Amino acid sequence: MLCAASAIGSAAAQDVDPSPERLAASGIHHAKHTDNGFENSDGPLARGSVWKWRWERLIHGLPRPPENGYAFPVDHPDVAWLKANRSVNTMTWIGHASALLQIDGVNILTDPVFSERASPFSFAGPKRYVPPGLALTDLPHIDVVLISHSHYDHLDAASVQALNAQAGGPPLFLVPLGIKAWLANKGIVNAQELDWSDRTRASGLDFWFVPATHWSARSLTDRNETLWGGWVVRTPPHAAHPFSLYFAGDTGYSGDFKRIGAAFGCFDLALIPIGAYAPRWFMGPQHVDPQQAVQIFQDIHARKAIGIHWGTFELADEPLDEPPKKLADATRDAGLSPDAFTVLHHGQMMTLDTSTAGACTP
Repeated sequence: MLCAASAIGSAAAQDVDPSPERLAASGIHHAKHTDNGFENSDGPLARGSVWKWRWERLIHGLPRPPENGYAFPVDHPDVAWLKANRSVNTMTWIGHASALLQIDGVNILTDPVFSERASPFSFAGPKRYVPPGLALTDLPHIDVVLISHSHYDHLDAASVQALNAQAGGPPLFLVPLGIKAWLANKGIVNAQELDWSDRTRASGLDFWFVPATHWSARSLTDRNETLWGGWVVRTPPHAAHPFSLYFAGDTGYSGDFKRIGAAFGCFDLALIPIGAYAPRWFMGPQHVDPQQAVQIFQDIHARKAIGIHWGTFELADEPLDEPPKKLADATRDAGLSPDAFTVLHHGQMMTLDTSTAGACTP
């Protein structure tokens, strides 16, 4: 199945009814839980030696600085317009896996991390090399926050607490199993947790939590005690301007994506990670590289994709500016148009055009 169209936004993406029966028939089920915690759909995650990896990057001086010397371009969107907007669908890349999505008048924030380090410590751990494309004070009132998993570069305590205290009332936090209790310990109670294949409706949109291939931990003793995954967001059936979104969160490559494509049919926009992939012997099971990201794009039948999870924190051995270059090579090798799967600058906003219908065709 391919998705044929040039504009983002399609009534055809709503043609498939992702009922519980269809998800089950596609192979999407509740997550398996064992004595060792939650487990990926295709079995336990392969684990390389973290000490071997750290030793090798130390002796080889990795990661090397990017060619731009960390001087990444940062756009400055019209904050006043974003705060007032309730009619135009938009996406603004804040950095890493954090994005502001405005869909059908609903403000959605993915994996909000605004702190200077992706770490439990303010003085150590991966530091932010590019400031957030939008500051917390620049955000419109957020209706829904989507959390993919518990790692510090995706779930930041200071950021979610600030959002919980936003003027006008807290957003709804949609989170994987196990994270609702963690939020409650931070004073955040407006939360709903989902298992894989679970669906909920919030602010007039439909949300599904879907599998990814990853793991979770915030300490040395809680590995895989909370679930991980991606999110599907769709306008309801018969919406005047239908739209469908897939946010992959953080993942290695697996059969999950063909199953998601079979269950949902087609996506107007996908946010897919493209960074933190080197070395492959260590990062491969948990993080896709750009070539695998393009395979995900094809597996889920997306019409447009934006690469995330790069250019902000040094989490792996590739230079921070390498993922977009590798992505351009991978899209070309796959025979895709250059703009089918691309990246944004930090802070760059794009309009999600819903005026032109596309088609998912066999």
